[in-house]
Amino acid sequence: MQAQYLLNESAALLLVDIQNDFMPGGALAVTNGDEILSPLNKLMAAFAGQALPIVATRDWHPADHCSFTAQGGIWPSHCVAGTSGAGFHPGIMLPKNAHIVSKAEQQFRDAYSGFDNTQLDSWLAERGIQGLLVGGLATDYCVLHTVLDGLQAGFRVTVLTDAIRAVNLKTGDGAQAIARMASAGAQPATSARVLRAIPAA
Repeated sequence: MQAQYLLNESAALLLVDIQNDFMPGGALAVTNGDEILSPLNKLMAAFAGQALPIVATRDWHPADHCSFTAQGGIWPSHCVAGTSGAGFHPGIMLPKNAHIVSKAEQQFRDAYSGFDNTQLDSWLAERGIQGLLVGGLATDYCVLHTVLDGLQAGFRVTVLTDAIRAVNLKTGDGAQAIARMASAGAQPATSARVLRAIPAA
């Protein structure tokens, strides 16, 4: 079992952009995005019980970020640094020692991946991390690029299939993103499967 193998090594749980603006009612809401909260909270509790690292990425945009429609981008203004929309959703129970990674902070440079200009790969390598279990928002953008970059950096990556949701600007974008991650070497697993592989604390 791939999840078992990862958890026999040094593994980290990587949560992608669990922010208010991506949740229902947010500026760039992902349909049913709040459905990922329960499985991710269960995984965080299990990881914390094993003293395994938990990392949370966040969009942390300037108010005039290049991805916004007002600047010619494709997205409405969202996750502006320091605003409530950029905050982590109150339903996600991040531990105090979670490592927070801010991305896409530069006005003229977009960054979907949690590895893009963040030093995340170095932080993980310094702690001996070899395996990443990834969930969050959105499947077809920030999750996709984070997973691909993680694989490129040499990490073994498991995608938590019940803890991701897609924007689906085009019908099927989410399914295509999952297929692309799998073809690049990522392993799919449900949160329940991973939890079964974590020994009792």
